[in-house]
Amino acid sequence: MRNIALFVEDNAHEKIIGALVWKIAAEFGCDVEFDWRNAVGGYGKVIDELKVYIRDLERQGTPWPDLIVVATDANCKGLNERSKEIGRFDAPAPMILAIPDPHVERWLLLDGAAFKTVFGRGCQAPDRKCDRERYKEKLIEEIHAAGGTPILGGIESAEDILFHMNIDRAARADDALQRFVEDLRTTFRGWQA
Repeated sequence: MRNIALFVEDNAHEKIIGALVWKIAAEFGCDVEFDWRNAVGGYGKVIDELKVYIRDLERQGTPWPDLIVVATDANCKGLNERSKEIGRFDAPAPMILAIPDPHVERWLLLDGAAFKTVFGRGCQAPDRKCDRERYKEKLIEEIHAAGGTPILGGIESAEDILFHMNIDRAARADDALQRFVEDLRTTFRGWQA
C-alpha cells in the first residue's frame, strides 16, 4: 500500500484530484491510501499547510509518505508561474503538482463522451479564459442542459465523470492535466520497478 499525502485548496480539488489519482493508480495496479491534509482555504492555506507539513516531516524523519500531491488552481497566473511558486519547496518525499489552469472545474468538461455517459448529453470542451467563476458556471449550465440538477455545483458528479473519462483524450486538450497525468504515471511506473 502506497501512502499519498494530498494538499488541496477546496472540496472540488479533493473530489477531482482524488478521483484522478485513483484512476491512474488503477492503471498500474497500485494500491494507494490518501492522507488528506486540507480541503478548504484556498491557495494561501495550501502553501501554509505544506510548509508546516514539510518541516514536520524533516523533524520526525521516516516514515515519509510515498508521494506528496499539491493541488491548487493557477488562478490566471499560469501553469508555469504557479509551478515555480510551489516547486521551490524542498520536500523529503517525492512531490508532484496538480495545477489546473485556470480552474479545476474545467477538467470535468474536457471529455464530452464521459459527460454524456453520466448525464445523457455531451458537452463541448471549454476554451481557456481567465474568469474566476467561468468553469463553475459552465459545469452547472451543462448539467442543467442535460436535464440534471447540480446539488453542489456539479462537483458531486466528479467521480462519475472521471471514472468514464478517456484520460488521454482529455489530457490532449489541456496542458496542465497532461503534465499531472504524466507525472502520476511516471511515479506509479517507478513503483512497479
